[in-house]
Amino acid sequence: MIDNKIVVGISQGDLNGIGPEVILKTLSEPALSEICIPVLFSSQKTVSYFRKSLGMEDFNFNPLRDFNQLHTKKPNVFICYEEEVNIEMGKPSAISGKYAKISLEAATTALLEQKIDVLVTAPINKHTMQEAGFNYPGHTEFLGEKLGGTPLMLLCSDDLRVAVVTGHVPLKNVSQQITTDKVLAKIKQLHHSLKHDFGIRKPRIAVLGLNPHAGENGAIGDEEKTAITPAIDKAKETMMVYGPYSADGFFGKNTQSQFDGVLAMYHDQGLIPFKTLAFGNGVNFTAGLNYVRTSPDHGTAYEIAGKQVADESSFRQALYTAIDVYRCRSLQDEISANPLAFTPIKKERGG
Repeated sequence: MIDNKIVVGISQGDLNGIGPEVILKTLSEPALSEICIPVLFSSQKTVSYFRKSLGMEDFNFNPLRDFNQLHTKKPNVFICYEEEVNIEMGKPSAISGKYAKISLEAATTALLEQKIDVLVTAPINKHTMQEAGFNYPGHTEFLGEKLGGTPLMLLCSDDLRVAVVTGHVPLKNVSQQITTDKVLAKIKQLHHSLKHDFGIRKPRIAVLGLNPHAGENGAIGDEEKTAITPAIDKAKETMMVYGPYSADGFFGKNTQSQFDGVLAMYHDQGLIPFKTLAFGNGVNFTAGLNYVRTSPDHGTAYEIAGKQVADESSFRQALYTAIDVYRCRSLQDEISANPLAFTPIKKERGG
């Protein structure tokens, strides 16, 4: 932190998508400089290109190659490449994948070196990134390896928080990964994140079943009986955990409003209802890492890239969420490091 402001690192994502647009729109808000110091990992030429194409000529930024040059009153652009990039809005390309990779790697290095406090990632195209030599299914897996810890995908919007047991896993492989140990581990991770990252003292967690109607007591699959329920029963010894719930009825009846967190079994089971309820304001937070990372809940949106109609709300919320989680973690760490000494009060005789 500098001047009590959190330094927010931002990876530029896919240059041919809406990432640069939502980033610049967010960073152009004057009030932002009062609460954080943003650092976009890109190049002076790239940012100047988008500033002109978006008609944002009054957007001023500070180019830097050394973090000693950080400007505390306006957005910074850390120069992680010098060359001019061929930008083709709305078209996925290996070139855009290459520079998304360069930006992400530079931002991750800065986070590890504590040059920045948190990381907000703009959307990438996984295929073009892999064409550029990015050997990971997505951001989550890459950051899990680089930043330490065990990542948990957690989608957040106000009081709605949905995590998943299995992330970027083909549907045909999901059931074999649903084990008691793994479900229990994800429950514990979610519980810790709700307390440590969001300041919820006694979180209530709902766990969804894997099969339709949560298996109907084994009639439509037995993962609930053999893996999920045993994990819930074990977790109940120390946490407030309930389920397994049938996923369709759970969200259909608004049952999620009774809980601080929901654990889904696989990607679409959790993300489809989440995005239906919160798309545009949702945030993807990678819990379980040693550092704070968030991203918007949308993708590259090539179909509207370059049309100046992209809504920056989700990206802005991702930035604010990163700041909130960082502050909450810092407070929880401070409390844990300096617990108040408990001295029993001795009762006076006859009192």
